[in-house]
Amino acid sequence: MAIKERLKIACIGAGNVGAAVAQYCAEMELGNVVLFDVVEGMPQGKALDLTEAGPTRGYSSRVVGTNDYKDIVGADICVITAGLPRKPGMTRLDLLEKNGRIMTDICEKIRDYAPDATVIVVTNPLDVMVYLAQKVLGFKPRRVIGMAGILDSSRMRAFVAMELGVSLRNVHTMVLGSHGDAMVPLPEYTTVSGIPITKLMPEAMIDTIVQRTRQGGGEIVKLLKTGSAFYAPGASAARMVEAIARDEKCVLPCAAHLTGQYGLQDIYMGVPCILGRKGVENVLELTISEENRASLHASAGEVREGIGGLKQVGLL
Repeated sequence: MAIKERLKIACIGAGNVGAAVAQYCAEMELGNVVLFDVVEGMPQGKALDLTEAGPTRGYSSRVVGTNDYKDIVGADICVITAGLPRKPGMTRLDLLEKNGRIMTDICEKIRDYAPDATVIVVTNPLDVMVYLAQKVLGFKPRRVIGMAGILDSSRMRAFVAMELGVSLRNVHTMVLGSHGDAMVPLPEYTTVSGIPITKLMPEAMIDTIVQRTRQGGGEIVKLLKTGSAFYAPGASAARMVEAIARDEKCVLPCAAHLTGQYGLQDIYMGVPCILGRKGVENVLELTISEENRASLHASAGEVREGIGGLKQVGLL
């Protein structure tokens, strides 16, 4: 595909995850990157550092940092990582309201300066925030997508590979549902070079991997003690950028807007999607067990509670 000029990728939020997204996008030469944050100096410093890494790492993508939304004008893809972590004494509703207001402000700016962008939301609580983002932006739902399933599936792939002593590249998995403890990993759709893991490991080991996948983010938080994961989340968001930028039409699990698929309506949930230049070009509806279908609907119930919380504080 002939490219007349580099794509413009805006990373909104220059914390650890946003900076990782910018780094991976630059290294994959997906386009020029604008790193935005409200903290003065931070995006500029990280962007300069990434630019100075270019000659050594062998990429020529330009990375610039800014505190002015005007610099994202005309962006083709916007990745939103900005948001607050839940702090001691903060209720779930408090976090919803604070991050909801941050998301609303960001989306209003994207709507003004990058009205043709495809938007990838990483901010937690993910499934609720991407729902809010689409409502504020007013974009077609296919152009507003949440990053979660790729990260959760990547963690499950890593755990399977570690247990079996095989290459990470040989393992393929699928995780549905919301991004959290209610996610729905699917062992029946997990394979090693096409071989189902049910043929390679005992059920007890599979159950352990499923549970570890659900608690993957928390495991890293406990180890770090003063932060949360950012390499894998950044890589997962960049993988989505890559699929869109290169019009790959590849199948990846993402939080997409559902219109009846899996028996769910007007909600964002993690499902297998075909990603290309138009965003979500199709949602694939897998045949899953009644137990997993019930788990998926229970997961959706938690997301609807979050949406109700946003309505309670007047953000929807």
